[in-house]
Amino acid sequence: MKDKIRVAQYGCGKMSIYTMRYVQEKGGQLVAAFDMNPHVIGKDISEITGTATTAPEGVVVQDASRAEEELKRIKPDVCLITTMSLLRDVEEALMICARNGINAITICEEAIYPWNSDPEMTRKIDELARETGCTICGTGYQDVFWGNLITTLAGATHRITKIKGKSSYNVEDYGIALAKGHGAGLTLEEFESEIARADNISDEERQKLVDQGTFLPSYMWNVNGWLCSQLGLTVTRQTQTCVPQTCQEDLSSSTLGMTVPAGKATGMSALVVTETEEGITIESECIGKVYAPDECDRNEWTIQGEPETQVVITRPSTVELTCATMVNRIPDVMNAPAGYVTTEKMPRTLYRQGSLESYLI
Repeated sequence: MKDKIRVAQYGCGKMSIYTMRYVQEKGGQLVAAFDMNPHVIGKDISEITGTATTAPEGVVVQDASRAEEELKRIKPDVCLITTMSLLRDVEEALMICARNGINAITICEEAIYPWNSDPEMTRKIDELARETGCTICGTGYQDVFWGNLITTLAGATHRITKIKGKSSYNVEDYGIALAKGHGAGLTLEEFESEIARADNISDEERQKLVDQGTFLPSYMWNVNGWLCSQLGLTVTRQTQTCVPQTCQEDLSSSTLGMTVPAGKATGMSALVVTETEEGITIESECIGKVYAPDECDRNEWTIQGEPETQVVITRPSTVELTCATMVNRIPDVMNAPAGYVTTEKMPRTLYRQGSLESYLI
């Protein structure tokens, strides 16, 4: 009988409430947890997952500054990283894992396919992970709902001319870093200066930023790269445009700790357009904002061609789906070759009825 998969949790905020519980309910063993928030450090993980009324787990959240020392000592099978949205923000955590030969999965949105936004850093992580024999990857909601769902539908299509996608999510569900990254709370002038202006550049200027590792990709930038890789398409040009979202009434934001006045940015829409040598265009849009009372998450994709197919998912439980995808990916990552392996090169995500270790090869 195989031993339980030993899991470390890096980042003990909103998402870890689900990832840690899901790991345990799928037969995994949590052996360490790390965070930078002084209000979280020192807590038993059962206080975070909401299971403290039954029994403490005996795993206490440690300061993230001790992560390398502890991970080297306990050598878990995999580390789940649920912190920030840009590769540069999770680089340290990924490099700690890579240096110590520990498999790592992150829900950092850029990490789903960082080869088209920060290839130099991706290569650095990839080379180190190959040397130490571990696998690094990004996953999450986009792995299924912006990726595998779309390519599965494409597999039932004779001819594709265009793929169009639009997905919305409430920034309140993901923490302050994500909300601020979407411009929530900014004036329209501030949004133009701090966010939108960065995309008003030439293709050559954008490529230079990508090569330097200073480009700021929206979530769909990396998703479009993932889709093209999965579908065997050759990208000739890719652009993105970020537009502020507003509301005609004041909106209270517990995440920002403020009321966003009417007319200020509640978040943003990011539209990414990808052109390919094969003549197929991918237009994908993600809308992240502080929701008004009548708004909800929505995921809508259309494959144009012969035949045309549309799929609409209303009110997906985006947070829980993100976390379940991450946990279900654990066996795939452990079964994958060493290096930075993006998930379009792994099997499609599967429901795990049994314990996670039973799916190891």
